[in-house]
Amino acid sequence: MEVVLAAVDPNIILWLALMIVFIVIELITVGLTSIWFAAGALAALIVSCLGGGLLLQLVAFFAVSIVLLAATRPWAAKYINSRTQKTNVESLIGEEIRISERVSNRDQTGLANVRGQEWTVRTDDDDAVIEQGELAKVIRISGVKLIVERVNLKS
Repeated sequence: MEVVLAAVDPNIILWLALMIVFIVIELITVGLTSIWFAAGALAALIVSCLGGGLLLQLVAFFAVSIVLLAATRPWAAKYINSRTQKTNVESLIGEEIRISERVSNRDQTGLANVRGQEWTVRTDDDDAVIEQGELAKVIRISGVKLIVERVNLKS
């Protein structure tokens, strides 16, 4: 008795393998990172099974992936991934702090103690100077530096 194995199109194996890889990546990351490409690989796999050429398979892969990405990514970013928590560093933005060393971008000086940690402080405006003891508001964080602006106290 002789067993005859039918030759399988290598493109079918390729698209099936890619689809599995994209699904595994999606399961590992759980952040809607590659599901669109898994759907594109499925579309290309179907085209390959129906006898479509490699160019048609690539078109199906990219078309489905891009359309799904464009159609669902904004929604996913808004509703699925919106439950991210601010880190401790991000929570400093908007906080008022007291300057412990004169802040001058030109002199490369400026320190503040914030929540028990010493931070290098710079102003957004290179000409601005904030003296020791004054209040400043954190407007953003650049690397390990707090970027601040002077808080004008109302009399």
